[in-house]
Amino acid sequence: MTFEEAKQRIAELSKTIHYHNYQYYMLDNPSIEDYDFDMLLNELIALEKQFPDLILPDSPTQRVGGNVTKQFQQVAHKHQMLSLGNTYSQGELNEFFSRTANLLQTSDIEYVCELKYDGVAISLIYIDGILKQAVTRGNGMIGDEVTTNVKTIKTIPLRLHGNYPKELEVRGEIIMPHESFNTLNKEREDIGETKFANPRNAASGSLKLQHSAEVAKRGLEFFLYYVYDDSNAYQNHFQSIIKMKEYGFKVNPFIKTCTSPSEVFEFINYWDKQRANLPFDIDGVVIKVNRYDYQYQLGATNKNPRWAIAYKFKAERVLTQLLSVDYQVGRTGIVTPVANLEPIFLAGTTVKRATMNNADFIKEMDIHQNDFVYIEKGGEIIPKIVAVEKKMRKTNSLPIQFISTCPDCGATLIRNEGEAGVFCPNVNLCPTQIKGKLLHFISRKAMNIEGLGEEKINLLYEKGLLQNISDFYKLTYNQLFGLNKTFSSTDKDLDKSISFKEKTTENLLLAIEKSKNVEFERVLFAIGIRFVGEVSAKKIARHYGSIEALMTTTMEELLSIEDVGDKVAQSIITYLQDKNNIDIITQLKHFGLQFSCVSNSEKLLSNKLKGMNFVVSGTFSSPQRRKEIEEMIELHGGKNVSSVNKKLSFIVAGNNMGPAKLEKAQQIGIPIISEQEFLEMINSPLEK
Repeated sequence: MTFEEAKQRIAELSKTIHYHNYQYYMLDNPSIEDYDFDMLLNELIALEKQFPDLILPDSPTQRVGGNVTKQFQQVAHKHQMLSLGNTYSQGELNEFFSRTANLLQTSDIEYVCELKYDGVAISLIYIDGILKQAVTRGNGMIGDEVTTNVKTIKTIPLRLHGNYPKELEVRGEIIMPHESFNTLNKEREDIGETKFANPRNAASGSLKLQHSAEVAKRGLEFFLYYVYDDSNAYQNHFQSIIKMKEYGFKVNPFIKTCTSPSEVFEFINYWDKQRANLPFDIDGVVIKVNRYDYQYQLGATNKNPRWAIAYKFKAERVLTQLLSVDYQVGRTGIVTPVANLEPIFLAGTTVKRATMNNADFIKEMDIHQNDFVYIEKGGEIIPKIVAVEKKMRKTNSLPIQFISTCPDCGATLIRNEGEAGVFCPNVNLCPTQIKGKLLHFISRKAMNIEGLGEEKINLLYEKGLLQNISDFYKLTYNQLFGLNKTFSSTDKDLDKSISFKEKTTENLLLAIEKSKNVEFERVLFAIGIRFVGEVSAKKIARHYGSIEALMTTTMEELLSIEDVGDKVAQSIITYLQDKNNIDIITQLKHFGLQFSCVSNSEKLLSNKLKGMNFVVSGTFSSPQRRKEIEEMIELHGGKNVSSVNKKLSFIVAGNNMGPAKLEKAQQIGIPIISEQEFLEMINSPLEK
């Protein structure tokens, strides 16, 4: 393909993909099958790799990320990003209405009510319809440029539609919906990382990630709340927001014009009750004077506009006493403090315990022994300490000191530089870590061994039958049958017992035997390497193909895999250098677990490429053709890898092979063959 042909095709593909993105993310009206969309995007990615000079500033490929930002540049805002004044009472809001009417010398004022999204404020600058810059609020005068990361958010248009102005600034809030937040925290828990306290913190942290591809996975969304258009095309705020639909923005329906304070209060009261049903967090309602000329007349103080105010919902908060602090150890050794409280009723339930996050939280909150603390329910669900009532503190009360030794095994706790979590390093002997690893191993997304739960795992551990994950495959009928235990409760009617009867035992042994067929990628996730989650385990397994190949890997090769960073790579190498872990893997292999990718073994056409590693680079007749070549390599016993190194056998090169790969291949003497030469290789008869 010539340069001009590529230029035309890239423009066509970009326009088509932008259209389908708009239909899907802005209008909730998909007009193409996922597979067909992926094929268009893959073709565009391949063309951009071949012709990097033709990458457009609003290319749809930026939605998936890939760029790395080592340092975020500070940028001055053209219009200061003021913060809103807050009010928590109807009386204070009535004062706002009276003050506004007095300043404007009229009571005929229309207001706009919007939800106050609990996220991160952002300013988006569009020049000639293209997103040029995204800047955080910062101190209101200067913020951090996070354009690369913001481009991955699918509800932010990269190119505007319609008759847009030459320059446009759109302000809004970047939020993380509950579903994305819960998924992210579950993944962090699975790999041993500290969970985010709330969606707002998660959204803020996501915007500052160095790898934009990671941001793309976080499921962030954008809700606009203000528009600056120097062309003065609109008479009021509501008009400008609705107009943004024509430009390609997704405008939420949670906005209303009100002609009187009573209508404003109706809106507030409605959403105070309904906010629990929203799929994202809000913490109030924003009330704005609608007309722009009135806004200009009212002006602003040094910090707040006089034409807008935020009515904050009161989170239900109660005061109770801290009785003690427990420390829980997770399967990866992370130690989490939990407050034991004087029981108190809050938001429909009696609260006895609350999260304290980590050592930094205790220090920053300045929590002392037997303090009186305020409790709220985060997201209306999880109790958390939000403040300390220091006026009620006893004079001899000492600060809470985070423990220095593991509460379960006594090992000295460790905190790595740059990590919030404190953890127990005694991974092979700490009882709680051992039981946590056993539970993780049998979980649904790992080995999916049914018939076991926490109580049964505890019983088998206490009986000495389970000490590590390989012990599952040593269990026998005679060992299990007849085991039982009763768990006592303060209420005898709630006492429960577990027992291994005949059918229970038989079903468990069948489930353990069935788990031997679980594919390598899930086994890799199940063995519990710190920071290796379900998704990264899949990519690592498919990259290496076997545990043997992974055991001989290097940091360099691990870092070449998508989604594998320094922390994950180092954790894998450390895990696989530990003699105890090697012994367990050896035993699991002996018992028949899958430690190699065998999904294509039954479909092998030949072993002509057995033991050979290939890189497929450059562009071919279509993106599908490149995938077909990679499949042919595997069908003839070979292995696809992504990096050029001394273990590589051949590079199958199409047109415009990447210059960096070409240079490295020439330096270390890797043979470069064409598609035709590759086909001749697999079609030739085997040598005798």
